[in-house]
Amino acid sequence: MNEARNFKNNVFTTLFDDPNLLRELYCALEGVTLPPDVPVFINTLENVLYLDFNNDISFEIGGKLIVLLEHQSTINPNIALRLLIYIVDVLKGRIDSKALYSKNQVSIPWPEFYVLYNGKEEFPDTSIYKLSDLFEKTEDLNLPKKTHALDLEVKIININEGRNKVIAAKCKKLAEYSAFISKARSYVQEFNGDKEKAVKEAIKYCASHDILKEFLEIHGRRVLNMLLTEWNTEDAIAYAREETREETREEEREYFISLLDQGLSIEEIKQRLNDSSLKSSEAVM
Repeated sequence: MNEARNFKNNVFTTLFDDPNLLRELYCALEGVTLPPDVPVFINTLENVLYLDFNNDISFEIGGKLIVLLEHQSTINPNIALRLLIYIVDVLKGRIDSKALYSKNQVSIPWPEFYVLYNGKEEFPDTSIYKLSDLFEKTEDLNLPKKTHALDLEVKIININEGRNKVIAAKCKKLAEYSAFISKARSYVQEFNGDKEKAVKEAIKYCASHDILKEFLEIHGRRVLNMLLTEWNTEDAIAYAREETREETREEEREYFISLLDQGLSIEEIKQRLNDSSLKSSEAVM
């Protein structure tokens, strides 16, 4: 796959592909302090779900914690279920299956789950999504009120510039990333929707104002390609929602990404969607 087009190899994951930065990020999110020598090991898994979908960032801290982190510009109500599947796969990769049948108790790291949100839609500073929110209701079965035998909590953190200032103050790179994205979006408006020009100007501005300066000087071209791809994907998803009047499912999102992967423009993708809709209508008739 073209490096510049790998959707999950986005600006955020490229920036935070560093154990020391992840340690700092975790401390900021939790409001804690960890010793600087506590080892952090990145163990991000790919292809966990269908359509080559993979988790954004997964890492272990001192062998005691497993942190699964997603960076999203749209809020997915099913994120707790997705992260449940991810954590199972992470644990499968580090536990000897034979040990599960041993008389000795197996020890596993404490899991924690985050979504860092930087979309355009209004969202609170923080929120919690639970796996139990997705459970079927059982009242019609005349069962006594049930407690949750299984649950998982995901902390949603709004990282848009100006939000969660305490967290931003404790993780400089996160604050700079938010500032860069904010500047790029403002330039899109200033340049009447010209995204490429907007990103180029944002890179110049931020590099000259000591915002992700070193990162942008080294990865400027990749950042341009990756951010344009992210935004083009968002455009394709928004168009699909307009056409279907429904929430786009994750597999549809990945389908759009695969079309971008093939080098199709947004207009060509729209044409394919139109053709697909037409065929569906003819089939119903």
